[in-house]
Amino acid sequence: MKYPEFKKLPDFQFKHYTGISRSIFSLMVEQMQMQIPAKGRSPKLCLEDQISLGLSYWREYHTLFHVATSYGVSEPTASRIVRQVEDTLIRSGLFNLPKELPQGDGIDWNVVIVDATEIPIQRPKKTEEKL
Repeated sequence: MKYPEFKKLPDFQFKHYTGISRSIFSLMVEQMQMQIPAKGRSPKLCLEDQISLGLSYWREYHTLFHVATSYGVSEPTASRIVRQVEDTLIRSGLFNLPKELPQGDGIDWNVVIVDATEIPIQRPKKTEEKL
């Protein structure tokens, strides 16, 4: 879904769709407008769609191929957009992740959990035919 469709969503659905509030999304758009030069050919996607593409890639863990297909761009273009949005937002200094891990009772950051669940495959039984 592109920006013209999801901007009409109510606030709680907007946050559910993008993973961030409308005000944070607007702040991201402002930062992108300030830091990206307006020269050269106009991009295929507006800034809102570029940010949305990046958010969907980071939040949903889809491959670049799936994200690119959803937004009607090529896979290398999607990769370039994700990288550009990421770099621009990091440079702004407003959207960094916390530098320290949260501390507290019962939190052990040395634990690694690997889900290696096996699911049996149902195959038809082979019948032996004797001649």
